[in-house]
Amino acid sequence: MCGRFTLVVSLEELLLRYELDPGYAVAYHRPQYNIAPTQMVLSIIHDGTRLRLGELKWGLVPSWAKDPGIGSRMINARGETLLDKPAYRIPFERKRCLIPADGFYEWQKTAGGKQPYRIRLKSSDLFSMAGLYDIWVQEDGTKIATCTIITTKPNELMEPIHDRMPVILRQEDELRWVQRGAADPRELQQLLVPYPADEMEAYPVSTAVNSVKNDSPLCIEKSS
Repeated sequence: MCGRFTLVVSLEELLLRYELDPGYAVAYHRPQYNIAPTQMVLSIIHDGTRLRLGELKWGLVPSWAKDPGIGSRMINARGETLLDKPAYRIPFERKRCLIPADGFYEWQKTAGGKQPYRIRLKSSDLFSMAGLYDIWVQEDGTKIATCTIITTKPNELMEPIHDRMPVILRQEDELRWVQRGAADPRELQQLLVPYPADEMEAYPVSTAVNSVKNDSPLCIEKSS
């Protein structure tokens, strides 16, 4: 699964990485060392003309849901079954997004308890997790925009740590993923595979990351 991640780069770095027009992006971003479900996360969508950088609440609330509380249970979507579940099928066909990150956390079960790891690219570069989004409208007309992160089976690096990992898209596939318009979902599903293990690394971090209240550089420091 993917229950926490990091985005510690500046807004300027994000704009440069995704070639975004500042006029179609959030005005402010601070480094985030421990992003958790139900928080607002930076996401990139395609509006039919260009890429836009905004915020979505992490935890998908389908447009037809009766209660927005369902979002806390829908932080991840299994890539293998997107077409089988109504909550994900329509967003998969029409509302796909990129969720920028530079690392994510996972907890490995050990004899001494759960050990948190931070996983990132060996290059330390930004990467894009594949996501879906939807818009839920309250009775008073207020809209809530939410998202979920797609997961897949683990690669060789992740397998000893956890049995799932987020889908990390190749940079050359990012636009194809978010592009609006007609698309064959089964063709897009071919992108939802484990990222090459030899391009990634994992290292243990402090249990400080266990608490969402902790959001500082301490969270990403390598523990002894």
